[in-house]
Amino acid sequence: MTLHSRLVRSRSLLVAVTALVGLSISGCSTTLADVIPAGSLSVDSPGQHDVDVASSVALLETLPVKGRAPKTGYSRDQFGQAWSDDVDVEFGHDGCDTRNNLLASRLTDVVFKEGKKQCVVLSGTLADPYTGKTINFVRGQDTSTAVQIDHVVALSDSWQKGAQQLSLQERTNLANDPRNLIPVDGPTNA
Repeated sequence: MTLHSRLVRSRSLLVAVTALVGLSISGCSTTLADVIPAGSLSVDSPGQHDVDVASSVALLETLPVKGRAPKTGYSRDQFGQAWSDDVDVEFGHDGCDTRNNLLASRLTDVVFKEGKKQCVVLSGTLADPYTGKTINFVRGQDTSTAVQIDHVVALSDSWQKGAQQLSLQERTNLANDPRNLIPVDGPTNA
C-alpha cells in the first residue's frame, strides 16, 4: 500500500469518525455506516491486506459517546493566573504576558511602551474577525476593554468536556494557548 493510499484511507476514516462524533454530540441518531458511502475506503493496492470496513464500523460503533459533564467545580481560577507567561505553549516564558503577546501579534500599527522589552502594547489597530469592524485600540482604564481576548473554546466548555481531569499546569497552558485565543471587539464578546 502506498503512502498516498494510506493517507487517503486515514483521511476518509477521520472525516467519517469526526462526522459521527459531531452528530452524536448534537443529539442526532445516526451510525457510521450512514456517514461512510459504500466502498469509499477502498484502495488500489493489489496484494495488500484490505481493511474490513464493516468490521471497523461495527467496532467504532461500540465506543461510548459521552455528553457534556456538569459544570460542577468550575471557576476561572481552575485555569491558573489569567494571561500567565509561565506556560509551555507558544509565547510562554518570553517575559511578556499572553494578552500583550496576542495584541502584538494580531494588531497592526502597534505602538509599544518604551522599555527593555517590547511587551506592553499601548495602541494598535484590530481588524475584528467576528464583526469586520476596524477598532483602534488604545491602552487605558476606560479604553482597553474595546479589544478583548476571546477563548474560541470557552474555558467553562473545556471544563465540561474533560479539562477538569487535567493538571493545573495543563489547564493554565490551555487557557493561554494562542491557538485558542483571538483579539476581538470587546462589546461583541461581552
